[in-house]
Amino acid sequence: MPEDFYAERSLFGGAIVSTFPLRFQDVSNVRQVPDHQEVFVDPARDESLIFELLDFKRDVGDNGSATWFLQDLATEQDAEGCTLIEHSGVVEAPGLHYRNIPSVVTTAVSQMAISKGRQGREAQNVVKIYLANLRLKGATTDVLITAYEPVLINPLSESASTVGAGLAVPAAQSGFLPMAEVFKLAVSTFKVNDWNLFGSSAV
Repeated sequence: MPEDFYAERSLFGGAIVSTFPLRFQDVSNVRQVPDHQEVFVDPARDESLIFELLDFKRDVGDNGSATWFLQDLATEQDAEGCTLIEHSGVVEAPGLHYRNIPSVVTTAVSQMAISKGRQGREAQNVVKIYLANLRLKGATTDVLITAYEPVLINPLSESASTVGAGLAVPAAQSGFLPMAEVFKLAVSTFKVNDWNLFGSSAV
């Protein structure tokens, strides 16, 4: 049975670090990724982990911000049947204080049907999405950590050729860390080494 080895990974040129399994490969080695994103995938399981830096959304309240971003994601991806499974309250992130301004974290988990890339609705997969919103108020930045876990692969999806159609095999059954645990690990070990990453907004 394969072991799921994990290690601290360097993000945004080392300005940020987070720990997650080594089976997640850096997508930027294969294709262009926007500067404000770091994208990692495990192609064998069609699972992905995305770190994204966004301008701070002042009109979104802390409470339920992760749910708001999930809804935004669902709209952006033309998702169907979006069901909110759980969401957390606001938790302070003591390790992410900047300029004496506390940072807070909220998380939400949802299930929705989305299609890969430019494939249409007829090729939608059912996916569980875990999203954490780390609100770095001192750096006026909203960080999103999003984990995608396939639940049901559509035979028409391009994913079917690599992972097979039908119900996804649970990670634990294959000797891997379940996506819920990968997500928790990535969020809990998220650390900023260089606040200059956030540019003039952080000054």
